[in-house]
Amino acid sequence: MSQFTEITVHTTSAASELVADAMWNYTDFGVNICDVNDIVALQRGEGGVYWDYMDDSLVWNDRADVLVKCYVAEDRAEEVRSCLRADLARMRENAAGAIDFGSLEDTARMVDGDAWLEVWKEHFRPIHLGKIVVAPEWIKYTPRDGEKTILLDSNMAFGTGEHETTAMCVEYLQEYVSPDSTVIDVGCGSGILGIAAVRLGAKKAYLSDIDPVAVDSATHNATLNGVGDAVEVVLSDLLAGNEAVADVIVANITAEVLTLLASSIPAYLKPGGVLILSGILNDRVEKVKAAYEPQGLAVEKERSRGEWHAIVFRRK
Repeated sequence: MSQFTEITVHTTSAASELVADAMWNYTDFGVNICDVNDIVALQRGEGGVYWDYMDDSLVWNDRADVLVKCYVAEDRAEEVRSCLRADLARMRENAAGAIDFGSLEDTARMVDGDAWLEVWKEHFRPIHLGKIVVAPEWIKYTPRDGEKTILLDSNMAFGTGEHETTAMCVEYLQEYVSPDSTVIDVGCGSGILGIAAVRLGAKKAYLSDIDPVAVDSATHNATLNGVGDAVEVVLSDLLAGNEAVADVIVANITAEVLTLLASSIPAYLKPGGVLILSGILNDRVEKVKAAYEPQGLAVEKERSRGEWHAIVFRRK
């Protein structure tokens, strides 16, 4: 039986997805977030789910210790722990106090690989986002009438639709994408948003990311979903050297990065086009609006989910 090392990082609910994304850079074998607040959310009935059985001592706590775990080959464990510590330290520094990362203490233990790989897969289920259903590639999901399925490779990362920010973007794409749309996805990660746009009828989607692993992931997932001809993925912070202009642009990054790109992104948007921004913590919303409204953009819609916010701008 194969031996693996399970690496666990102690963090918070606010930072857990960021820690998980960092871990995906070093593993093909799975990342797991253990957060008691997910159980509390079920008890509250969030997302249309209600769970009647829960310990009364469990209450929502933004500071509760959240465990994020990944699995790596035994002979790579110490190298990965060192690289991961450096990555997380940079993340904390770049966040400049906007996100509480908790202790970021890490631990490691040996596990038997063959058994947990199968258990890990058993816990993944399709994610329903309106007419879009996101499913791991190993699950045979039969879409209902009107549903569009997106398959994501189990060994790829950077956005599955489970996080509030991704979900809000997918929901807004369903409102604004039409059969004639050209869509740009800035910071594409897994490619889920660009792929969703094409599955919703867009004629072309241009995806960009500064991480070569994300570019490989998005390219692979586009092919997996049979939309490779309609999806173009580039390694860039935007679309340097590409003259594409879009009816819809979507960017699910962070408020700080979005603010830095405020003078660049609108140049790729057609007059009357729509810009969907997410990945914005609620206390950073006004900062993002102040950066984009002077670029000839007006807020058309916005919504919050948990501590995250999404904004739709229309170009005048």
